[in-house]
Amino acid sequence: MFGRRALFAALVLLSSAAGAQAGPDGRARSFSPEGLAKVSDYIRKEVAAGTFPGAILLLQQHGKPVYYENFGVRDVATEISMSADTIFRLYSMSKPVTTVMAMMLVEEGKLSLDDPVAKYIPAFGRMKVGVEKKAEDGKVSLDLEPLNRPVTVKDLMRHTSGLPYGYYGGGPVNKLYADAGLFDNKALNNAELVAKIATLPLAEQPGTIWDYGLSTDVLGRIVEVISGKSLLQFEKERLLDPLGMTETAYYVADPAKWPRIAEPMPADRAISPMTQVRDPRQPLKWESGGGGLVGTVGDYARFSQMLLNGGTFEGRRYLKAETIALMAKDHIGPDTKVSREQNYYPGASSGFGLGFAVRTSVPEGTSWPLGEYRWDGVGGTFFFIDPEDDLFGIFMVQTPSQRGRVQLALKTLIYQAMGR
Repeated sequence: MFGRRALFAALVLLSSAAGAQAGPDGRARSFSPEGLAKVSDYIRKEVAAGTFPGAILLLQQHGKPVYYENFGVRDVATEISMSADTIFRLYSMSKPVTTVMAMMLVEEGKLSLDDPVAKYIPAFGRMKVGVEKKAEDGKVSLDLEPLNRPVTVKDLMRHTSGLPYGYYGGGPVNKLYADAGLFDNKALNNAELVAKIATLPLAEQPGTIWDYGLSTDVLGRIVEVISGKSLLQFEKERLLDPLGMTETAYYVADPAKWPRIAEPMPADRAISPMTQVRDPRQPLKWESGGGGLVGTVGDYARFSQMLLNGGTFEGRRYLKAETIALMAKDHIGPDTKVSREQNYYPGASSGFGLGFAVRTSVPEGTSWPLGEYRWDGVGGTFFFIDPEDDLFGIFMVQTPSQRGRVQLALKTLIYQAMGR
């Protein structure tokens, strides 16, 4: 059913990941060939319909690939076939990587989840909250109010810092972020970008609302402050190089690798009203911990297997098992009194941990596993870790406009193939 060469490529990339343990309750399920055939058929139909040029799907269970297939081409302009060495913009799939780096520092006692961000970035101690006020004549103004409590490291990890991304149409504070052109400042490094962020007001009081935004970029800067190194230097030293993630970086420096970069369809390049899909060929000073990484399916598979293994890979420990469990626990549940903004991306059946969405209830009409944790990227990529089934999945694609629809359809088919 799988292309023989495609499956062989996956086995070469990932066979060293074996050694994962069975699911915690012993109920790990296997896939049906018929169900996986429906998964393949769905992706092929989307490629044939012109939704995206190509894609890669990997499902790995018990430490070994159970499904791997390349679909279509990397780029309709070149018509080069999709392959395991194709490089994708990961966007927000960078966030779990940055959070893992920060949790390494937590384990070492160099950082605490309860630390105020201002301990490492003093300008955060001077930030205010922007509150919209409407006068009797209908005119809207923005008042600045003091913080009820400091923004903490935990707030950054769970997106309760009050830092938005700044999409237009989201209120006056969001407009300030959008007008600041933060995504256009590619000449800024992390320190300079965070200094600019600190001049803007927060959209909400810390710890009150899950508001998706620039939190993980600020977290990446804290990692730099503590380590005394650039974010990439620290990542390469402590995670990327030891784990074998040799193709993961913030841009593709080697021109010989540029033909390996996956592209969306020509008319599908808008990330937001103010941002287009970025060109990973262009050198960047900004090492965005929230959305800057590029990489391959094999690289992210090694990272995913390390998480699924409880922090180990090929005999080396990166995080303690209890640290992974803490990250994969819901940190915005009812007891926290954290509200959810209108665009709550994890969805109704999920809370949010430290760097990941976390499944907290079973969607109606399914038996999807509780405790599954995951995240995705605005370019279309997504991954999920399913400890109950000792499984992870990675879908690599570039389609900003269709990412939500495709992700839901694929997750549904994948779990149906397991009888879930």
